[in-house]
Amino acid sequence: MSVMSSDNIAQLIYLGTFALVLGGGFLLTNKLKLSKTLQMASAWVLIFLGAIAVVGLWDDIQGDLMANQTRFDDSGTITIPRSFDGHYYLTLDINGEPTDFIVDTGATDIVLNRSDAETAGLDPANLNFLGRAATANGEVRTAPVRLDTVAIGPHEDTNVPAVVNDGALDQSLLGMGYLQRWGRIEIAGGEMTLSR
Repeated sequence: MSVMSSDNIAQLIYLGTFALVLGGGFLLTNKLKLSKTLQMASAWVLIFLGAIAVVGLWDDIQGDLMANQTRFDDSGTITIPRSFDGHYYLTLDINGEPTDFIVDTGATDIVLNRSDAETAGLDPANLNFLGRAATANGEVRTAPVRLDTVAIGPHEDTNVPAVVNDGALDQSLLGMGYLQRWGRIEIAGGEMTLSR
């Protein structure tokens, strides 16, 4: 028999209160034959219950929001939380343009999809797709490129090698070619830490 944790109990209370507020709102909007005074009193009770739920769970809500943000500290360390899907995501400025990446330690290089390459000022139509890469979806053509700047927080690298993927790639990949520029990479406790 499993014992419920305090987090599970808090979630159940929150969901129960949320369901009560939604259900009460539904009943009020369906024009039940209640007097106007009773309708107004019920509405205020639901508002009050909703406010209690938010106040009571505010620390949990705020903690969840803060836990899902990349953090930079004064020593130059970057801490990336693991996403709900188990991956690590980062936004880097590529040639001055914000670009979303999924961290992929199995990828050799920075791999840009065609859309992100265009946003970074590269024209895929003028690239030489001479390389080949094996992916889960089969073999794809790749074009080697050099990125003028790759920046995250206070850190900026110049003349960074990368490849542009000519296949169907939803999200650009941040591979080991870039990650090895960091002196220390650590994955523990649901967070990835990069230090220079």
